[in-house]
Order: sequence, then structure tokens, then C-alpha cells
Amino acid sequence: MPVIQAVGLVKRYGRGRDAKTALAGLDLAVEEGEVFGYLGPNGSGKTTTLKILTGLVFPDAGSATLLGSPLGERAGRQRLGFLPENPNFYDYLTPREYLDYAGWLFGLGRAHRRERARELLEKVGLTAFADVALRRFSKGMLQRMGLAQALVNSPDLVFLDEPMSGLDPIGRRLVRELILDLKAAGKTVFFSTHILSDAETLCDRVALMRAGRLVAVGRLADILKIDVTHMEILVTGITEEALRSLPPGAEKKRVMGERWTLHVPEAQLGAVVGALEEAGGRILSVQPVRQSLEEYFFKEMGTPTQWDLAD
Repeated sequence: MPVIQAVGLVKRYGRGRDAKTALAGLDLAVEEGEVFGYLGPNGSGKTTTLKILTGLVFPDAGSATLLGSPLGERAGRQRLGFLPENPNFYDYLTPREYLDYAGWLFGLGRAHRRERARELLEKVGLTAFADVALRRFSKGMLQRMGLAQALVNSPDLVFLDEPMSGLDPIGRRLVRELILDLKAAGKTVFFSTHILSDAETLCDRVALMRAGRLVAVGRLADILKIDVTHMEILVTGITEEALRSLPPGAEKKRVMGERWTLHVPEAQLGAVVGALEEAGGRILSVQPVRQSLEEYFFKEMGTPTQWDLAD
């Protein structure tokens, strides 16, 4: 059985003519051990889905199971971790105190809570601030604190709603490493995001949402079609004069210093590579040109003015 199985989930807000459909019959399955990205513009139903799956709101129709248990059952919820998009804390507590409280709610013993707090604060880079009141934390620091509390019970299934929000580059890297560590440990991670490069880097599969409906779901390699008609070559140590003598059809663009990228028709790849090596160039990489997730996203969703806001 999938770790997450949703069938026909429907959620509406309001009544009558003013009612807004946030989810319109969502069917979704997430397998054990995968990192699953949930993508879509604001108002597409991402947060509503997470709230339903974590028991914060109830669906108007449909059903779902988490870790084999129906929604709301204690056995399943004990094995969940959840980071909301805008976490709120008792800001008079310190990180050490808050994690001790969260661990107590999960029934962890005192010694276990103390050790778990130490481990998690080290993981999220907050050891030096373990005894500083949370009211003094920046948004990025609070986001790291939210990650720590989401993991306090060593969950088998982790929900992260926009986990990169408000983080600096160091914090973003830390979160990426945490997600990959969870995957390596066999955990399942379900995270929503509009930062498409993160989804490309981390996800085994993704789902694209628009106006409460599923547009596409699958592995990135299946969703993003490779343009096999062109290849991209990254080369260094080549002169502009030598580049001008390449076979026709190669599009040239300077990257930095002596590094160039060339977009070459696949049929000409062998001839261009041979010419570059003959001219003394050093080829750093050759890869197919493919559509990015961002390009696919806008192709499927249209421009922002065309998006129908649902929640």
C-alpha cells in the first residue's frame, strides 16, 4: 500500500455563489521512501491538501490513508512530521525548551528528549542559539526551528510546506541535505514548493496542481521530455577564431572567461567534438538539451494572469 493514498478529495470554502473549490476530486499516491514534490502557483490547492492530510481541516468528500491508517487515526499521526509554511511557536521558550515540550507530547522519555534536542539543533545549525528565546529569531532561524520540531519524533512520513521559504543560501543547502538524509534513511518526504530548481534537484516524482486539479504527476524524466535533436557542449581553452571555423549549426555563448557553451544539432555532435579537440579545446561536459521544470510549469499553467485561484 502507498504511504499516502488519496481518493477523490474535495474541499470547498464558503457557501453559495461565493464558494471556492480548493480541491476538486484529488487522486494521489505516494510510495514509501520517495521524495515527492507538490508544485503549483499560489491558490492551486497545495496547502489545502497538506492541511487535509495532516488532519488540520476535513475534506468535504473523498478519503485518504497515511501509512496504512485512515486520516485522523492516532497510530498514523504518531509517525508524521509536519512543517507548516509559517510556523508559530511559544516565543518565550528557547529551542531546547520547545523541542523538549514537543518530545514530551510524543511521549519521549526525558533523557531521549534531551539527546534528541541536541541532535536536531546541531542538524539545523542552531546549537549556538539553543538557549536564546525564540522571539529573537529571524524568519530563517524560525524556519530551521520548524524543521527541527518536525523531526523530533523520528517520523516515517514528513510533510514540508514551502520548506525553503525565508532561508538564505546556507539554510537552503542545509534543508536540501536534510531531505536527502531522510530519503537515505528510508523515510518518505512530501513537500510543496514553488521553487522549481529545488524540485528538480530533490524529487523522485512531482505532481503539478492548478486550481485544485492535478495537471500531471510522474517522474521528472517522464514529464520533462529530452530534446534529442540538440546537445549542449561545455568547452574551455578554445579561441573565438577556432569557434568560427566549427561546422554550421552550432550556437555559441560565452559563459565565463574561456568557457563556452555550444548548442549543437545531434547529427553534428561527432564533427563538432572532433573539431574542438583538434583546436586544443578541453570538453568539460556533453549533455542533451532538455526542457526545464520551470519551462514545463509555465507551458502547462500559462501566465500568472491565466491562473484560477482556488484557495
